Amino acid sequence: MPTSSAPILITGAGQRIGLHCARQLLADGYPVIISYRSEKPGVQALRELGATTLFADFSSESGILDFIERLKSHTDSLRAIVHNASAWLAETPETETSAFSQMFSVHMLAPYLINLHCSELLARSSPADIIHISDDVTRKGSSKHIAYCATKAGLDSLTLSFAAKLAPHIKVNGIAPALLMFNPDDDAAYRAKALSKSALGIEPGAEVIYQSLRYLLDNPYVTGTTLTVNGGRHLK
Repeated sequence: MPTSSAPILITGAGQRIGLHCARQLLADGYPVIISYRSEKPGVQALRELGATTLFADFSSESGILDFIERLKSHTDSLRAIVHNASAWLAETPETETSAFSQMFSVHMLAPYLINLHCSELLARSSPADIIHISDDVTRKGSSKHIAYCATKAGLDSLTLSFAAKLAPHIKVNGIAPALLMFNPDDDAAYRAKALSKSALGIEPGAEVIYQSLRYLLDNPYVTGTTLTVNGGRHLK
């Protein structure tokens, strides 16, 4: 059962991992606020389950600050902030600068500003957590997706910095997943190749992230840590 009546904010929860975690938190009795970038069936489904849904455009400073102000008009406290919003943009010669800037804004600037401006909301809850959803790719880098990897690595650094800054009242941790769920149009050859990259060789689904999220929310003695949830990719 929840130990605080304050809501949990999950950014980018209109689909896939964020949607699953929001559903599970609601089922477990937590009040939930989500941000969404575009109207998807999952957003309406969460509304019907009782979540507060707020539009957010994290691609610019003005969009982030606007979201923060609207969030504060809906609640004066937060049990946790889960930074799940993510962008995956092509890095081509024509788009490399804009892609980097947008992914920097979503993966780093938004968590940075939200953490700074909403720590006062977390301070009114006990316990209180910030959780950054990063990516296992930061462990080794990526020659094909340099900007994506770099900005997710920056999010890992924010985990350490905010854990030090906000202790002891607010715990700050991260989760770094590898492959979790295939897309419907992924063919058999791609699926087999992707599964072969991990020691466990399975498509685990979104629940493993919710289990990791609950561990971090429930454990009072973990901060400044990023949980690796990659099926043993580092062993291959």
